[in-house]
Amino acid sequence: MSRNLPNPAARLRLACVLLAGLLLAGFSAGAAAQARAWLDRSSIRAGETATLNVETTASVGGQPDYSPLAADFELLDRGVDTRIEPGANGMIARSRYTAVLRPLRSGRLTIPALSVAGARTAPLDLTVEAAPAPAPDQAVGTAELYMESVPDDSNPYVQQAVGWVVRLYAAMPVLSGKLDQPAPDGASLTKVGEDIQYQRTYNGTVYTVYERRYLLVPERSGSLVMPGAVFEGRVGTTMIEQLMGSGGDPRRAASRSRPLQVRAAPADAPQPWLPLRSLTLSYRSTPQQLRVGNSASIIVEASADGAGLAQMPELQLPPIDGVQVFADPVQADETFVGGRPRVKLTRKFSLVPAREGEVRLEGLRLDWWDVGARTKRTASLPPLSWTVGRGVAGSAAAANPAVAAARNDAAGTAPAAAPTDALAPAAAGGAVHKGWAIAAVLFALLWLGTLVWALQRRAPLRAALPAAAAAAVPGQAAPATLKLNLPALRELIDRGDFDHIASVLRGLATPPAADDDELVERLGDPAQRDAVQALRRARWGGGDGVAARNRLRAAFAQGPQWRQGRAQPASPLPPLYPPSAT
Repeated sequence: MSRNLPNPAARLRLACVLLAGLLLAGFSAGAAAQARAWLDRSSIRAGETATLNVETTASVGGQPDYSPLAADFELLDRGVDTRIEPGANGMIARSRYTAVLRPLRSGRLTIPALSVAGARTAPLDLTVEAAPAPAPDQAVGTAELYMESVPDDSNPYVQQAVGWVVRLYAAMPVLSGKLDQPAPDGASLTKVGEDIQYQRTYNGTVYTVYERRYLLVPERSGSLVMPGAVFEGRVGTTMIEQLMGSGGDPRRAASRSRPLQVRAAPADAPQPWLPLRSLTLSYRSTPQQLRVGNSASIIVEASADGAGLAQMPELQLPPIDGVQVFADPVQADETFVGGRPRVKLTRKFSLVPAREGEVRLEGLRLDWWDVGARTKRTASLPPLSWTVGRGVAGSAAAANPAVAAARNDAAGTAPAAAPTDALAPAAAGGAVHKGWAIAAVLFALLWLGTLVWALQRRAPLRAALPAAAAAAVPGQAAPATLKLNLPALRELIDRGDFDHIASVLRGLATPPAADDDELVERLGDPAQRDAVQALRRARWGGGDGVAARNRLRAAFAQGPQWRQGRAQPASPLPPLYPPSAT
């Protein structure tokens, strides 16, 4: 059979692309290798294992040196997974090494820095509780395969974030299967993070534990029943099945359903309602001095035990007389420790004084309810004060980078690169310039090849040009309506930012709503209209963000409800032409 060979223009273009890929790959090969390490869990119990992950971008160098672990850990298993992915300077190989560790003692252990491919990882801490884990709540299943489903609090408050952990215990290899935890009535249930796998010894038997974590948020007080989790799959009972990973015997296991008694919010609880285990506020950094027209940064951190991102109020500094405050987006780090959620919020604020003299920042305060002590508490930061000095001469953009960044975002442009150091070694600059010169020649060849190919196809392109130009005219192509996905919408309401939530709700209309006013007008459910109004107030800083999420979660549980037969609103302007007499 004959094969169709590409034409000369196509061959030239393909050669240029391959050469570009090789050149960029060569650039990335010279980049310094990086290595990082992390644990799948930072706290375990006696008799359990932890998995150490080490990731490196080095193409050579072999696996990590695990010998420093021998003092405190037994190395049970190891593995490696390598994948090729695009990087900033071309394709890179990223290898992840895993090691299953069994602690030899309890207490606070340190995993020392490990060497891998010429780089070193940072040390890690692992807490090993001396008390063994409680006996699993065995239900439907066998002694070799059973499940448990446990909350971190059986008597929570309404809207309290409850950590819910589902564990499958298997004393034999699990070849395949499906694990499902149905959501209860009167509460939202959201899966948190990825499943983890470890070993636990119970009654002399070593079990492989498959753990899945959820966030349960009761929406009303009173009795709540969590259905039992169910596993259905196949396990390997013979050596051939275990080696091949196929076949096996069908097995089923289920946990018992669990009743919870949800308490109502106390009458004297602070508003907005924020039930937590603990809450701390701290300054990560503060400016030493302020100058008129110059930007200085302050970073605030909030750490909450017993909450997810959706439950936390927005971090906002109190107003400062004579100082403009520009807030960066909140950075959130959500974890699951001790069977319940924890979240750390970090936010950077840029302060730009408008006048000289004394200025004072009152400490940020957050009121919350201690679910353990059943009392109200307040987390606060100390006040700060500065004497604003005369501004340093310079351009407005340099004096106020926060405003310059906002202008760049509005204009859709990137900020200008910082000037290079005039005292930098000439050799380094020459190497960079040489690389760019090669890249410029290469891409010029690529452009010429593309031009030849385009000239050969100019007749079809000319025929298609009028249609493409018509589609590009603003206002002629209406935006497409989004397809409703209830699980995705619920997760967006729980975790997304308010602008994104509003944008998606507008896009679910047919045709999409132009703005929030039209969205409210087209919704047929009064509760949904009220929830969108609460969302608008929260977006612009005048409303309660936590309460807005709760109202959105309840109102849009089954998706938007649209008005039927909505008439187009009459134009307030008189018609351009008089109505016809006919």
